[in-house]
Formats: sequence, C-alpha cells, structure tokens
Amino acid sequence: MKALVLDAERRTASVQSIPKPVVGENEVLVRVQCVALNPVDSLYVSEPLGTTGRTVGSDWAGTIIESNAGYLRPGTRVAGFLQGASSVNERPGAFAEYLVCPSDLLWTLPDSMSLQEASAVSLCALTAAQALFYRLQLPAPFPYSEQDVQTVAQGLAIQQSTTEQPLYFLIYGASTSVGMYAVQLVHHAAASKGFKVVLIGTASRARFPMLKSAPYNYHALFNYKETDWPEKIRHITGGKGVDYVYDCIAEGSTVSLTSRLLREGGHMAIVRSFEGGAFDTEHIVGNPIYGAVWEAFGVEVQYHGMNLPASRPARAFATAFYKWLSKCQPLVPNPIRLMPGGLERIPLDGLILLGGGNMEDRLENRDEEWMRQISAEKLVYMIGK
Repeated sequence: MKALVLDAERRTASVQSIPKPVVGENEVLVRVQCVALNPVDSLYVSEPLGTTGRTVGSDWAGTIIESNAGYLRPGTRVAGFLQGASSVNERPGAFAEYLVCPSDLLWTLPDSMSLQEASAVSLCALTAAQALFYRLQLPAPFPYSEQDVQTVAQGLAIQQSTTEQPLYFLIYGASTSVGMYAVQLVHHAAASKGFKVVLIGTASRARFPMLKSAPYNYHALFNYKETDWPEKIRHITGGKGVDYVYDCIAEGSTVSLTSRLLREGGHMAIVRSFEGGAFDTEHIVGNPIYGAVWEAFGVEVQYHGMNLPASRPARAFATAFYKWLSKCQPLVPNPIRLMPGGLERIPLDGLILLGGGNMEDRLENRDEEWMRQISAEKLVYMIGK
C-alpha cells in the first residue's frame, strides 16, 4: 500500500510503498479515504521525534474492511486518530491507504456527515474534551468511570444550583480547531448538568459573526489584536475575573495574560506543554494544566522530553467520549478546506502551509487559492474512493 513516510534525516516525508497492516485482536482494518492535518503533523516532520520509515499523520476517516470486533462490521464508516511520528514510540500513523485501529478508539459516522467532515473531528475534539472534563473537571455530558472527577462535578453542580451565579469561561483562540469544539462541549455540559455559563472568546474580528452563531453561540467576543482585551474581559466579569480559562493557542504571552484573568480559585488548561518552550513562563498566575491527547491510547508515550505513563483512566475516558460521539452525534465538525491531490501533495502544500506548528510560523506567500492563510478551517485530503 502507499503511505506518507517520514525521512527524519532530511526532515521531510514522501509517499512510499509499505506492507498493508494486519488486523489484530479487538482491532479493525480501515480503508482510509480522508485525512485531516494538525499542527503536530507538520511539527514532527520538520522537527522529527520518530525515526525514518514511520508513517506520519493523525486524523483519519474511512470504511472498515475487516473487523475483529463483533459489533463493528465491514462497510461501517468510522473515524479516529493515530499517533504518527509524534513521539519516539514506533506506532504507525494515519496517512496511508490502510490502517488498523483499536475498536474502542474510533467512532461511527451518522449518515448526514461526510468522511471529509469526520476526518477533522477526532484529535481536536478529544483534546478539548480531555481539557474540559478530564483535567478541569467540568461535569461531562456523558458518563465515564472516574469517580473522583464525578464527585467534583457533582460539587460544582450543587454550587451552581445554590448560588445561581453563572460560570465565566474564557476560551482564548476561539476560532482554532480545538476552540471550536471546546465551546460546543461547554454548551453541552451546561445543558445536560443544569449549570449556567457565560462563554467569552478571543479571535480576529473577521470571525465574530461565525462565532456568535450556532453551534458556538459566544456571549462575548474580543479581538485579540487589540491590546486592551484583558481589561475588557475583566470588566464584564465585574472585576472578579473568570472562573475557567482554556488557552487554545499557548504561545508567546498568551498563557501569562489569560492566567491573570482568573478569579481567586479559578482553573486553567493549556494546549501546549511548558517543556515545549512555545510560551513565556514569567508572570503566569496559578498552575495551568497541560496533558497530551496521546494519553488516550492507554500506553506509555515518550513525548517532548516527557514520559507519559500508560493510563487506563485516560483510555476509558477516550472510549466513553467516542461512544458519545457515535450515539449522539453532538458536535458540528470544523469547517474544512478540501485540498487538491492526495498523499503526495501533503508535504508539498499542507505541511508547508501549517509551517513549524506555531501560529506565527504559518506560510503566507503562496499564490494558489488553496494556499491562503488558514483561519477557522481544517486542511483535508482525499486519499481513496
């Protein structure tokens, strides 16, 4: 089969022929039809952690052609993500004609959703869910087995019902892929658990009309390009600050600026680790929480100088989240940009457009229409019929 394979020495990737994977116990073999790009895919091709020969890529959608899980049958349309060349482990990624995936780490598509749309969901939606429910401990709109988290959630619900005061929740980077899923998840949590929330977001002014509309429905939006946005946010909270922050950018000064908007006892999550060095660490208030989405695999992962131990609770959370996606179809996928070509065009266009993984590195000087600056979109490639 064809796959996009890492060349670590040259810091690039190319299409090569490799053996078709063999399905194992409780796994499915999928014919991959669409893949979506994430900044991590570009970052770990340009700054390799994996060794030469690794299949790269994370997000995928396709059709099951062989199943060793009785409840999933061939012909079922599914989506998920793999950890392609983004750690020193040797597991293959998703940018290939076929892949194998554990049957509990994928979700089934509703008839109304295209494979292109579905390919843009799995990694970023789970990243947001982990941050909100598994780490910040908001009450989740779906059941899972972490009793300690559920206890915190129940306490929050009791606090809400007695005070009748809304939670102020700030999402910095509201038009990022993770941010667009995070706000939907907060709305679902509030509706299912009966607490009030005021959603505050930052984005460029051009994205305000989209973000004020369904399914995002922000209550207040501020232009991050204007220097007084922190003061404006503090003003609408009556000077008390926000209860929660989710920084979906975590670059430069964003972590320190947003952390200073927390009220006393507030909580904050970030999308990048301290070890990655992408943001300034001076003047940060409190202890922003970070966790890698790769914990969902439930195996030991070495990533960005960190050793992430195998976590059964993290695997159970991911499984519960994907069951919820399969059963309820609760999320509207990110808007997509369908890119021309297939696997062979990913390193020539998509990875270049994403740059080195940081927002400030993204390419702006290509003339092709599909190479316009990325904003509020996922780059998607068709790689099979």
